[in-house]
Amino acid sequence: MPPYHRTAALAEISLPNVVGSSHKRLAFVALLVGAVAIGGSPIFVRLSELGPLATAFWRVALAFLPFLMAQRLMPQAAGDARPAGLRDYLLLLLPGVFLTADLAAWHLALTMTSVANATLLSNLAPVFVTLGSWLLFRTRITPVFLTGLAMTLAGIFVLKGGFGVTAGGQTAGDLTAVVAAIFYAGYMLVIAYIRTRFSTLRIMVWSTLASAVSILPFTLFFEPALFPATLFGWAMVVGLAFICHVGGQGLVTYALAYLPTAFSSLTLLLQPVVAAILAWILLAEPVGPMQAAGGAIVLAGILVARRG
Repeated sequence: MPPYHRTAALAEISLPNVVGSSHKRLAFVALLVGAVAIGGSPIFVRLSELGPLATAFWRVALAFLPFLMAQRLMPQAAGDARPAGLRDYLLLLLPGVFLTADLAAWHLALTMTSVANATLLSNLAPVFVTLGSWLLFRTRITPVFLTGLAMTLAGIFVLKGGFGVTAGGQTAGDLTAVVAAIFYAGYMLVIAYIRTRFSTLRIMVWSTLASAVSILPFTLFFEPALFPATLFGWAMVVGLAFICHVGGQGLVTYALAYLPTAFSSLTLLLQPVVAAILAWILLAEPVGPMQAAGGAIVLAGILVARRG
């Protein structure tokens, strides 16, 4: 599931004078493909031999190397500034810290409340992204976009089972899941801000490094094992790193240079839909009428929000 030197015009919902329509179309395709790639992460986590924090550590630790190699081998991208001082380096590291805080709060929430509640409430990140975009960047939020946001969140609620499934939550755990959503919103807002100055590769190198370093102490303290025991276990964490983080998060970071942050965060709610479809195909988990209806509502909400 989640700040910078940007003018209000760069944060507006339509960006008509900033980038050409071809760039925005390509960015939208990248955003959708990135959301689908990230949507496969629950499958890798489910099949991993390690605990959730150790799996998350390898996700970012293994992803760091391809990002670093690509940055060293590829020519410097146009519009990619070199960090000018401590403030720039801190901004490049900050998304990784937010991502680690999101993962830690999310996994803590799973132990404190129902899985359904933790999942639903952590998906409130687009609400906080929208609020943050309005407060920080004075982004113009249209009624059509808000309608699409409400439809998409309702679709996630239906997809996850509705009131019947979420009745067993605990207040402290529910609040912790909301905190996870806030941290993920912060992650997306920071990336959107610094993406106006730095390239995708530079951001992903620094933020991935920060995430790996900051999540390692939690992993060593809470998890019984750090290394997978079999080749299959390594395959799962490598797939998670390369497909979901390098491919998924890399494409999303690219898209954030050209698309409104609020809409981008909303589109990422495709992830639970993709996860449900993959679980049906790969794990033989049934998709009932309620899940199908929820997925359809999510897609409809995204289409409505895009018109806004």
